[in-house]
Amino acid sequence: MRQIEDILRECRTVAVVGLSPNPSRPSHRVAEYLQAQGYRIVPVNPMIDEVLGERSYPDLEAIPFHVELIDVFRRSEEVPPVAEQAIKVGAEALWLQLGVIHHEAAARAAEHGLDVVMDRCTAIEHRALVRHGKL
Repeated sequence: MRQIEDILRECRTVAVVGLSPNPSRPSHRVAEYLQAQGYRIVPVNPMIDEVLGERSYPDLEAIPFHVELIDVFRRSEEVPPVAEQAIKVGAEALWLQLGVIHHEAAARAAEHGLDVVMDRCTAIEHRALVRHGKL
C-alpha cells in the first residue's frame, strides 16, 4: 500500500464524492484547494450540474475518463456503494475524509488493490507535506 505522500504525488485526477457548491462547506474548500494545487477535480454530486468550473457527474460510473483518487465527503454509512463503484471504475485509491469511517468498505477496496486512507483530510495532509518539503 502506498503512503499518503505517494498517493498525493501520483494521483492527479480526484473525484470528489459529495462536493458541495456551497463555498462554506468543507468539501468545497478542500476541492478548491486541491484544484489550486494543480489537481484535476471531478465533482460527483447528482444534485448539481457544475462546481468550481467542472462538470458534475451523478456517480463514479458516469465519469467518462479515468479517475485515480476517490475523495469521499459522505456519511460513513454511505461509503459501501462508493467503494464498490471505486473498485468497478478501476480507481487507484479511496480516501475517506475526516470523520468518515467504514472499516468493511475500506477492507473491500483494499482487497481489490486500492490504496485506502480513512478519517484524514486531503488538504490538511497535502499542506503538511508541502510544509515539510515532501511535495
